[in-house]
Amino acid sequence: MITIENEYLKVSITTKGAQLASLYNKATQTEHMWQANADIWPWHAPNLFPVVGGLVNNQLHVDGNSYTLPRHGFARQSEFTVAEADHEHAVLDLTSNHDTLDVYPYHFSFQVLYTLIENALRVTYKVINQDTKTIYFSVGGHPAFNVPFKGKGRYEDYHLEFESTEKLESHLLSADGFFTGETRPIELDGNKLHLTRDLFKDDALVFKDIKSKLITIKSTLHNETLSVEFPYYKHLGIWAKPGADFVCIEPWLGYADAVGEPVDISHKPAIQKLDKGHVFEAPYYISI
Repeated sequence: MITIENEYLKVSITTKGAQLASLYNKATQTEHMWQANADIWPWHAPNLFPVVGGLVNNQLHVDGNSYTLPRHGFARQSEFTVAEADHEHAVLDLTSNHDTLDVYPYHFSFQVLYTLIENALRVTYKVINQDTKTIYFSVGGHPAFNVPFKGKGRYEDYHLEFESTEKLESHLLSADGFFTGETRPIELDGNKLHLTRDLFKDDALVFKDIKSKLITIKSTLHNETLSVEFPYYKHLGIWAKPGADFVCIEPWLGYADAVGEPVDISHKPAIQKLDKGHVFEAPYYISI
């Protein structure tokens, strides 16, 4: 476990999956990260790479070859090395190896950078193409935040406040987690989405083209907030396991397959393309 800290926040990160395990508000003595209760949902904030969501038949197709790859990819189950670490900053690295090449035929370095900036934590995904050709990937976050905050009130006393009022259409998922091609409108109260116990009964809310780039968890009972800002991400998932005391706010660059036949990775919707020798970076921010 790696710990970084400043006067506002104390943050803990596991080397397995480079996962954010604790985001502790020192002023209010509040733990904001879901603590991975294995009986409910055994994760804190998995990092999704090289795919986001599921692949049809768990098959990734690259240049005529097929590889078996689990939902959300292998990064969340992989052991990362600590490339850098000081009091307020840490870099964790996963470099391609025999195990990754068996399921994803590209040479790469995938890094997760954590940096404290006053009352915010910047989480940056960095991909370095170490191959002799263009590589393709998706990447995203899946952080789960405790709701209610430190037992203050009920789940229904909280809402998500979007940066702007907008018309939201959630793309529907099959029972296997693949897009059906159908959508349903998500009603906001102005720019607020009220949290309810049945909001996610049909799986995640998935917005493929969202205008808001800032979402804040708020309550009617107190003034404490937590915000997620994702200026460089085009897609967003919002999810909780029904009945659980958390909500996930998930910035994505990429998403699951659609129902039907899979396509080559280079033709997957929303796929990221990185040329030989190039570097990709995309930060998002969690602030209190």
